[in-house]
Amino acid sequence: MATKRVGMEGSFAIAEAARLARVDAVAAYPITPQTHIVERLAEMVANGELDAEYIPVESEHSAMSACLGTSAVGARTFTATAGQGLELMHEVLFVASSLRLPIVMAVANRGLSGPLSVWGDHSDVMATRDCGWVQIFAENAQQAFDLVICAFRIAEEPTVLFPTMIHIDGFHLSHVIEPLYLAEQDEVDNFLPEYHHPYALDPDRPVSLGAFGPPFIYTEAKKAQDVALRDSKRVILDVWRKFGELTRRHYLPVETYKTEDAEVLLLCMGSFSETAMIAIDKMQAEGQKIGLVRLRLWRPFPFDELRQAVGKAKLLIVLDRSLSFGGPAPVCSEIQATLYPLRPKLKIVGFVGGLGGRDVSAEAFEALIQHGIDKAKNGKLHEFEMIGVRE
Repeated sequence: MATKRVGMEGSFAIAEAARLARVDAVAAYPITPQTHIVERLAEMVANGELDAEYIPVESEHSAMSACLGTSAVGARTFTATAGQGLELMHEVLFVASSLRLPIVMAVANRGLSGPLSVWGDHSDVMATRDCGWVQIFAENAQQAFDLVICAFRIAEEPTVLFPTMIHIDGFHLSHVIEPLYLAEQDEVDNFLPEYHHPYALDPDRPVSLGAFGPPFIYTEAKKAQDVALRDSKRVILDVWRKFGELTRRHYLPVETYKTEDAEVLLLCMGSFSETAMIAIDKMQAEGQKIGLVRLRLWRPFPFDELRQAVGKAKLLIVLDRSLSFGGPAPVCSEIQATLYPLRPKLKIVGFVGGLGGRDVSAEAFEALIQHGIDKAKNGKLHEFEMIGVRE
């Protein structure tokens, strides 16, 4: 794939990806820090750069409700939101996945109220992790651009037909200008087939969708939905493989950095992974066997790939950027459940940090890793610890 290198804000890169995907409909409501995405798309439609219906609505709940309608009649549909907006959509998210509507949504992840925060963490995504959507994390603007294009092909595959979220860290990705490679329109057209929903609504053949499901059918409906979402991983891997062949930019459900022979691994999600790489480089240069695991595919969860990625490590340190109030940290708890068969050989230590946009520097990652090693030596593995809390 021939590409051109440009400097572009992460939000604009996502808007460019939606334009190149030739979306038919955008229904959106502005909310910090994702507003630049839908503002740019509105500008594209107004200027004739994008031939699409742009639907301004009064809330995020209405935005997702409008997306249900446009997707159900066979329109390639895109939206974006963040934080409280994602939570206002909450009940409609389940409808989209249950009706198998391949909506693509970019989420600029943001801390949830209260207190009011517009800065990034993973509170919003963790509050919607069980809504039945395919969910993928990007670490930089290039990945956000690539993964939005891939998301349409994944979601619209007839054997998948699930809505898909692409998660970017609010402000860290949405508002930062980075160099990236853009694709040409004909190249995206060749990679992304024209969308034809096999069960699109037709006024000449009226049907009911999402009708009342009594107890004798509800369990089977949910079982079928779960099986289909888990099976979508095969298509996700195939789409990423084909995209990699075109661009030489390869994506995997779980990605590693300098994990060969590593005895201690750090696991992160999102843009903080790139900061963590600086700490990994420094610690390895000092002779420490430290590596990094990055979880890209959040749903469907990559059980097998994660177990393979931890390899022969003796300690896994997990950084969550969200709290589960009164319970274990959400990502770490899923990691612990997944890797339970590897115990007691593998120890797991959980930390929570970076809430509400608070930075975690490379030096802080280095200290976190060392603290995790010390905790493991002292057998303090049972509860997570919050880092960076001022006394």
